[in-house]
Amino acid sequence: MKIKYRNIIIEATSLLYICVFIYAALSKLLDFENFRIQLGQSPMLSSFAGVISWAVPIGELIISVLLALPLTRPFGLLSAYTLMTMFTAYIFIMLNYSAFIPCSCGGVLEKMTWDQHLLFNIAFMALAIAAVVLLPARGEHQHKIIV
Repeated sequence: MKIKYRNIIIEATSLLYICVFIYAALSKLLDFENFRIQLGQSPMLSSFAGVISWAVPIGELIISVLLALPLTRPFGLLSAYTLMTMFTAYIFIMLNYSAFIPCSCGGVLEKMTWDQHLLFNIAFMALAIAAVVLLPARGEHQHKIIV
């Protein structure tokens, strides 16, 4: 694969994650009390709702900054993949082992069914894996800032 296409895939994936994470973080922060209450209703997360309600949107914003900067983009992609994997595992566990599934996604994402949300997350995980695999080795051409 030519370097140009590799860079386009990496930057497009980074930009998609930036858009999703900034949108999700702002949706949670703008309706913070509702987000915190919904987390508190989760059978798995209720004990940690206070910490998680701040950690998730702040983490999403930090990862967005990491993805925007060429030097930190590789770590940002790995972090985005890790966070999306955690979200996906949570959804899977809740779908299969919980009678009650509160939605704490925020914005347009909360309009998805749980199955759609699971597929959305898996698709984003695949994008992150593809981008990480395509990352240039150290010393190769660095990407430009995309924001």
